[in-house]
Amino acid sequence: MMKEIKLTIKYPDVLQLEKKGNNYTMSVSHFGEKYLVQKLENIDLGNNVVAGLFICAHTNKFTEEADFFNTRIYNTAPKELVQYKEYLGSALEIMDINTGLRQVVLSDSGSLQAPNWTPDGKSLIFNKAGNLYNFSLDNSCANLLNTGFANKNNNDHVLSFDGLQIGISHHALEEKGRSIVYTLPITGGFPKQITTKSPSYLHGWSPDNQFLLYTGERNGEFDIFKISKNGGKEIRLTNSPGLDDGAEYSRDGKYIYFCSTRTGKMQVWRMDVNGKNQTQLTFDDFNNWFPHVSPDNKWLVFISFQNQVPADKHPFYEHVYLRLMPVEGGPARVISYLYGGQGTINVASWSPDSKKIAFVSNGNF
Repeated sequence: MMKEIKLTIKYPDVLQLEKKGNNYTMSVSHFGEKYLVQKLENIDLGNNVVAGLFICAHTNKFTEEADFFNTRIYNTAPKELVQYKEYLGSALEIMDINTGLRQVVLSDSGSLQAPNWTPDGKSLIFNKAGNLYNFSLDNSCANLLNTGFANKNNNDHVLSFDGLQIGISHHALEEKGRSIVYTLPITGGFPKQITTKSPSYLHGWSPDNQFLLYTGERNGEFDIFKISKNGGKEIRLTNSPGLDDGAEYSRDGKYIYFCSTRTGKMQVWRMDVNGKNQTQLTFDDFNNWFPHVSPDNKWLVFISFQNQVPADKHPFYEHVYLRLMPVEGGPARVISYLYGGQGTINVASWSPDSKKIAFVSNGNF
């Protein structure tokens, strides 16, 4: 017994087939566009199902070749998985933003998260199980970065523009496990405490390396603050109901980009460096998180969650898009289709030449 289902799209070059029990979902797209989805439900194919990729020319008059790339098979998270206590495998990847070509440079059975690309282009810094690691792109070795007492770091770590310092968010015991911002040399060392109020989650340095941006929960509201690299009084930049998060300076120092739920969905916003002229840049049905500015100051890359995810959450193990948009706003195009979410691209991860990004995907490969 066979049944043919034809999708309305012609010549798709991105394909995804998902099986959950007896339900099958085919998602197809032209690279750069969102998926067109077709579901087939309650089809029992037995226990031994074979999946593959096939091409039929529908003619015997000539022969052509096709290349498959970015091809992988992985298991998604079971319903009973408890996030932040149980983890799937993860892969640290590098992708060309123009072609979409992806290269896995490191994989792990645990949770790799949030790579930074160092300004010299030689390393990626990521976190795993509360520690930070420096991954050399030359020899593919990951070495533990000395962060002293700070061994409960989350994935909000950011490099200064000059590449000499790294800011971290460590869950301090003296703050009852709430996050505090610290800085230390990029080569490792003893962390210097910057914020005194908690929780505070680091997201950006100023281009002159003098200020840090972070999200802080104050009186039940999450807003964006900045503070001197030497600590001191924090300066509030946003004060709107809802979650403001993921703030990052533009490379020319004129603007701060961030994401906010103030209009319902999580959307990308921009404001002046003093917090004035807060302007919404995305207006779609996705929840758009963590805008990151390219080194040439032309592009924003951000992660887009589907509608079933609450606006103020960015969980693990979701089908997400990475999308690219001009810094001034405008149409956004998909540059990667992946299984990820939390930890995929929480921090700035552009290559110094603005041609590639690093990110983390998930799944038991």
